[in-house]
Amino acid sequence: MTKAAPKLSMLVAQAAGGRVVRTPFVDAEMLDRRQLQDDEVRHHIAGGFPDARRVVLTLYPSHIPDVDTGVTVFRVTPQTAGWDAQDFSVALRALAVPEDLLGEVREERGGFLVAATGRAVKALEGLTALGTREVEVEEIGAAAGRGSKVREVVVPSMRADVVGAKGFGVSRAYFQQGVEAGKVRLNGQPARASSDIREGDSLSAEGLGRIDFKRVLNETRRGNYKVELEVHR
Repeated sequence: MTKAAPKLSMLVAQAAGGRVVRTPFVDAEMLDRRQLQDDEVRHHIAGGFPDARRVVLTLYPSHIPDVDTGVTVFRVTPQTAGWDAQDFSVALRALAVPEDLLGEVREERGGFLVAATGRAVKALEGLTALGTREVEVEEIGAAAGRGSKVREVVVPSMRADVVGAKGFGVSRAYFQQGVEAGKVRLNGQPARASSDIREGDSLSAEGLGRIDFKRVLNETRRGNYKVELEVHR
């Protein structure tokens, strides 16, 4: 079972006092991102995948240029066939590391991608077998996907379906279908098409990735908004 996030106010205070603090994997919807808006503190929220629902929160003082996300993604390829994602997840328990140090597992190209933090990273780095099956392990890095890109787009409103469709480059109708199917989340919680997005918000969509809303650049003469988005795929 995923553990609840430590009290955010305490973590923010520790980071403001000069410490780098990091949670294990927690449910993204448990994080109240409004509490993270502090001029003395910076943060990373990372799950290894753009649309991850289990994430690691890292907080650090604003005078530090940057710290790593604390998450590493590995590709684990079994040398024999016959495993599905559920079998693989069960086999991971043999690593004898706390469950909350292992993130989400996804199938890819005959193998599995798994996100890890803390001691689980060390355990996976030296892995040659799970149970009786030999495996090959490759470190992917901090995230699985095609990377991220900062985009400036013009939108008529700050609705989730409008910004999401424009940011990902899909039709509004297509994106609305994802919202109605429960595949879109705003700050970790199920989004509604009419939900408004504000600076600092994060919008994730299964199969598309994640959009971090950076800022409003200006308002056009026609009443539209030019906004800056960081799109992760």
